[in-house]
Amino acid sequence: MLRSWVRALAWLVAPTLLLGCASTSDREFDPRDPLEPFNRATFRFNMDFDKAFVRPIAAGYRKVTPEPVDRSITNFFNNLADVTSAVNNVLQFKMSRAGSDVGRLFINSTIGVLGFIDVASNVGLPSYKEDFGQTLGYWGLEPGAYLVAPLLGPTSMRDAIGRGGDLFTDPLLGLRPHQVRWGLVGVRAIDQRADLLKATEILEGSTLDPYSFVRDAYLQRRQALVYDGHPPQDQSPQDFWDEVKF
Repeated sequence: MLRSWVRALAWLVAPTLLLGCASTSDREFDPRDPLEPFNRATFRFNMDFDKAFVRPIAAGYRKVTPEPVDRSITNFFNNLADVTSAVNNVLQFKMSRAGSDVGRLFINSTIGVLGFIDVASNVGLPSYKEDFGQTLGYWGLEPGAYLVAPLLGPTSMRDAIGRGGDLFTDPLLGLRPHQVRWGLVGVRAIDQRADLLKATEILEGSTLDPYSFVRDAYLQRRQALVYDGHPPQDQSPQDFWDEVKF
């Protein structure tokens, strides 16, 4: 049975990958994106999957959820993300930022009723939202090749490793029973997707190549986050990833 599913999946994916290779043969090579044929095929798959399944759910969620409730749910998950941010700020020796994250977590979890109300921002505590990919970049690991992960979207070799590290500090993954854990993970994903509905409309209405636009925007944003908004003008050549052949 498993072999049958694998064989069927191969028949579905192989033509898409071949089309991706053919469609990028006449494009200028971007050294940041040595996996472009695979990435473009995965990007199209993600867009089609999103359009068929995820986006309708997110649109329905947005339609039936009053704006104050939607904002409160977003605040709740942002409050949980401050746990990960605090850990990564400590790992980067940014103690003042770590203290701000801990302060936000304490204030919003108590006065803010488990984070549904963002009291901390109103009293002047900024939100940093550091992650392990940023921590790896802070300590000198270059981003490596750009990668579009199935269902998960744009990332890089460094950030893919970082996502794995962030799992250890995600408060939701320690919840029991598993029905509650995965239910909250699902609500978080839908809430995040609903917040991006407008951005999707802008992207699809643009005459630019959506793949290149998303790639460039992602890489520029991640570089800015690693350097806290002040990336260096001259980038040093990659060292670790130069030994990896894609």
